[in-house]
Parts: sequence; C-alpha cells; structure tokens
Amino acid sequence: MATISNTPYSALEVGQKASFEKTIGERDIQLFAAMSGDRNPVHLDAEFARGTLFKERIAHGMLSGALISAAVACTLPGPGTIYLGQTMRFARPVKIGDTITVHVEILEKLPKNRVRVGTNVSNQNGELVVEGEAEVLAPRRAETVELKELPPISIG
Repeated sequence: MATISNTPYSALEVGQKASFEKTIGERDIQLFAAMSGDRNPVHLDAEFARGTLFKERIAHGMLSGALISAAVACTLPGPGTIYLGQTMRFARPVKIGDTITVHVEILEKLPKNRVRVGTNVSNQNGELVVEGEAEVLAPRRAETVELKELPPISIG
C-alpha cells in the first residue's frame, strides 16, 4: 500500500507548488458518466460529438475538477485538507488520450488555517485547459496516511 504525507498549515509557504498528472482514457469517461449521472452525448457518443464545435468526444469538465480535488487532497496541502470553495474557468476541452497535469500553488495563507490555492490544469502540450482557485482548510498537524486500495470496478 502506498503512503502519502500532508503539509500542515504551519509549514505551508506562499509560492509552494505541487502537481498531479493523469492520462484521460475511455474508462475514465465511462466511470465519470456513471458516477455523476452526466450522460451528455458530447462525452459518450462519437457521432453526436462530430456535429459539435469540438468535432470529437471530450471529457466532462468536472472530471478536471475532480482531478483538482485529488491534487489538493493528495499532494498539497494533502490528506486532511477540507474544501471550502473552488472557481474554475474552462479554457479548452480535454480529449480522450490527453495527459493533464494539475498545478497547485499556495497563493495566500488566511486566518483560521484557511488557504487560497491556485489550481490550474494544462494538457500534454502545455496548453491551459482549466484556470481556477480554491479556498481550503489546511490540516493542523503533519500526518502520513496509507492510501486505501480501491475495489475492482467494472462497467456493466
């Protein structure tokens, strides 16, 4: 089992950065559609998507949002972080096969363990796909945790 550590509020510094990377595959699109209930055909139907401005299927915008959440929860500040808010502006679509990288940066330490975090996402070409900012409640103490194994998931 893998372990990860957090950075508590007292150790966070403005300008501190981390990243999280994932390649978006067909399975990700299917699982996100099943989990979220968002079955918009632009994500699931190639024929429908050809008639859109994208000309091909694209990932759900909120799939990028979920990966931002993963970056905040698993990299910086890490385990124990609680989301208070998130803004996102979608700059370009994420396509199946894209490798996206979430970049998080500590922008400001606020009172009561709150932190403003820059949350930008880029694709494998370095193009910005999502621009955003989160406000989180950072963990109070340093901690290392074991990541739980996920059960096998099938799409039926």
